[in-house]
Formats: sequence, structure tokens, C-alpha cells
Amino acid sequence: MTGLLIAAPSSGSGKTTVTLGLMRALRNRGIALTPGKAGPDYIDPAFHTAASGKACFNYDPWAMRPDLLRANAIAATASGDALIIEAMMGLFDGAIDGTGSPADLAALLELSVVLVIDCGRMSQSVAALVRGYAMHREDVRVCGVILNKVGSDRHEQMLRGALDVTGMPVLGVLRQNDALRLPERHLGLVQAGEHGELDVFIEQAAKQIEQGCDLDAILSLIQSGPARHISVDALPLKPLGGKIAIARDIAFAFCYEHLLSGWRHAGAELSFFSPLADEAPLDDADAVYLPGGYPELHAGRLANAAGFKSGMAAARDRGARIFGECGGYMVLGEGLVAADGKHYEMLGFLPLVTSFAERRRHLGYRRITPIDTSFFDGPLMAHEFHYATILSEGAADRLFDTADAAGTPLGLAGLRRGRVAGSFMHIIDRASAV
Repeated sequence: MTGLLIAAPSSGSGKTTVTLGLMRALRNRGIALTPGKAGPDYIDPAFHTAASGKACFNYDPWAMRPDLLRANAIAATASGDALIIEAMMGLFDGAIDGTGSPADLAALLELSVVLVIDCGRMSQSVAALVRGYAMHREDVRVCGVILNKVGSDRHEQMLRGALDVTGMPVLGVLRQNDALRLPERHLGLVQAGEHGELDVFIEQAAKQIEQGCDLDAILSLIQSGPARHISVDALPLKPLGGKIAIARDIAFAFCYEHLLSGWRHAGAELSFFSPLADEAPLDDADAVYLPGGYPELHAGRLANAAGFKSGMAAARDRGARIFGECGGYMVLGEGLVAADGKHYEMLGFLPLVTSFAERRRHLGYRRITPIDTSFFDGPLMAHEFHYATILSEGAADRLFDTADAAGTPLGLAGLRRGRVAGSFMHIIDRASAV
């Protein structure tokens, strides 16, 4: 089984726009495809879903076990769909320990690699760059390039002429187009659900791909192979409960689809509710999950959501297991200070006050070990990315012992009080058995 990895030499090369346009262009042709996103990104997958019409799974070669990566890829292509995965960062960029690059994922899943190159400030040098990327690893197949941000016909001729000697197929040439830029925020792109003209944007990107790329040549790189069995070792994290209520709206949108799929596969019933719409978890939920997002942008509405707050208190009082990640963790706390310095009361389930008045970036992969087995029964792989600072932490049990990707200890993190717990870590998978 092979699919397609849309990669680039570095971030900012335009691979997200190219990926969205390609997915929509193929969808408009009636070609079945399933999207994927390499790495821990939880924003881009929503754009991929909008472009393709299918749920987007993450494929993280550092944090996810190889068996789980293979299992998800096999499931994605079981009905004959083409698997198209967008890489993160540069093709050979990984974690601090040097592993987990998009190239590692391409080798593991036998993906054909298409390299999107920002040509806005180069001409003949493109040949050296392409030759280097194509030859850097024997187990990674760079099968073609898309030349992006090309300035003119003459510029295109110079680029093509330089690439002739490399033998690398030019699958597309895209001109500079300032209209095809997505707005950004401190954690990445502004969420898909907040982009008022997203479908128009995607159709414009699809039109550019149709006009500038050889779609038949790109499709020829996606081949199918023999079916494989999914190993029991690929089973994901054990569900938080039998009936899990999950917060889902633009304040709680950072949720990995592979985790939800795994919980369903394990027999859990999932339901969804919107705190911003003042909704509460179902009365019979034995677990509540508050994923990450942007609660700091909606702190006033959350502070005044009486129905949400009373429903969460009822869930806690009946003994439901409640878990919050990053933004969800902050909402479980006593208070949140917004960027303007205003203090908002949150749920008060954990002795925690956080602030965005003085932002500080926390970023990186994490190896985390539960202090006890109340919520998780073994070591986990996670990712941390936020700008919040902790103003105060009161008396409560600590949740995790943490280390970075290289294994350097980072100390204790997260809080637990009875059956309520949370941390800033976005849990991706359980750790591989040693």
C-alpha cells in the first residue's frame, strides 16, 4: 500500500494550500480520497476535512507506534480511497532526538513524496536543492516536484531548464497568488470553523491546481498494494469510560480523530456538546473529555455558561471521570486571565489559575508517565504547545512525570483531584513496549 506525501523543504513553502487544492480538485473529479496530516498538528486536519469531505487522521511518526500508523493507513485505504498526507515542517525535520520526520513516515508507509518548492527567491539553484532531497535517503522516494510562487513565464523556463538535468518530473507550476493565503494566529492557522469563506478559498486553490498541475501524473504516484491485517498491538489508548461526552466547538476543537476512532473501536459510546452554546454533557455520561482549543478567546462566554457549569458539576458529583487537555485543563481550573488582564471564573474543579496576559511559548514533544493509574495505565507520548502561564497551583495530586523527546526530565505536570484531572499535554498515543 502506498499513498502520497505532500512535503516541502521547509515550513512556509505553501504545502497546505497545495494539499487543500489537490484534495478538492480530486474530489471534484469524483476520485475517492482520505486525508492525513503528519505530526501533532490539530488545526490543519479540519481544513483537510473541509477540502476532502472525509475525517482527517494524524500520522505522527515520533509519537505514534508503527503498528498504529500502519493500521490507520490500512483502514483509510480499505475501500479503495487514495491516501494523501500533508507533511509538517521540512521533509527531513523531526523531533529534538532526530527522529519522527515526514521522511520517516514516508519510509514506514511506503509513500510517494511530492516536494512543494517555494521558488519565489531562486532560479537555477532549484536543481541542487531537488537533487539533494532526492538523494538524501535511499528509503525515501521523491517522485516529483510542484514549483510554487513562480513569478513569470521566463522564471518558469529557468526553473524547468535547471531541473532537466536532474530527471525529476515537474508535476506542476503555480504562480504567486496573494489571495491564496490563510490567516494565522499564535498556534498556527485560524481554525477552519472561523474562516467565513473557507469553501470559496478551497475552490480557488483547486482551480489553481487544476490549471497548473498534471493531476493524472500525480494520481499515477498513488498505488495500491496487498491488503494487510491489523495487529492487536495497534489498539489505541483505552477509553476514558463507556459513555464519553466530548466538548466540541471553536473553543474546544483540538481533538485527534485517531483517538476518537480508537475509543469507538474499543466499544465506547461518544457524544458531543458545545460549552459555548451553554450545553452540558449527557446525564448518563460516565466520562467527560474537554480537549484543547482557544478558551482564552471565549472566556467571558464560558464564565457565564450556567448550563455548562451546572452540567459539569453534576457529572463530577455523580463520579464521572473528567479529563481536560491544554485549553480544557485551563477551563477545569479556578480562573483564567485573558490577554487584556481581565480575570474570568472557570469551573473550579482543579486548584489552577492560568494567564494569557504574559504569554510564554511552551512547545515540544513529551514523554509522560502517569503518577498513578486512575486515568492512564502506562507511559504515553504527547505534544505540548501553548502560550499560557500558570499563575498559581493549589493542593492536588500531580498527574504526570514528564521528559522531552530526548528523554531530558522536565519534572511533574498536571493535576488530579479525585476523578478530575488534566494537563497541558495533548496525548497522542501510548508508548511502544520496550
